Amino acid sequence: MSENPETQPLRVLFCIGINQNFFDLPKSGIGAVWTAFSGMMADLARMPGVNVIGNMDDDSHMVGPSDGWPWTCYILADVDSQETVKAACNLFRTTMVGEHALWRYAKIEARIGRALVIRDDVETTQ
Repeated sequence: MSENPETQPLRVLFCIGINQNFFDLPKSGIGAVWTAFSGMMADLARMPGVNVIGNMDDDSHMVGPSDGWPWTCYILADVDSQETVKAACNLFRTTMVGEHALWRYAKIEARIGRALVIRDDVETTQ
C-alpha cells in the first residue's frame, strides 16, 4: 500500500464484553451462545474489507461480566471503511441465539485509529 494516509485501512480494535445475561444462563444454555459467538467471529473475518490481524481472550484473568474496560476479548483488524466497521458491529444485532440476538449476551465497541508506524527516515535529537 502507498504511504498516503487516505488509502491506508483503518486499524480497528473491536472490544467485546460479555453481559450479565450470559452469566444468568443455566450451564445447558451456554453452548448455544458460544456457537453463535463463534459464527459471528467467522462472519466478521469473512467480511469483504476486513483483514483480521489477531484476537485476544482475557477470560482466564477476567471472570464475570465486563461492561467496559477491561473487556473480555478483543479482535484487531484492518478495515477498509467506517461503514464496514459499522456492519461488523451490526453482527451482534443480526446473529441469533435462539429467539434473541447475540447482543443480549455480549456487547461490542469499536476503537478506530491507524497503524502506528515508526519511520526510520526522521532524525531525532536528544
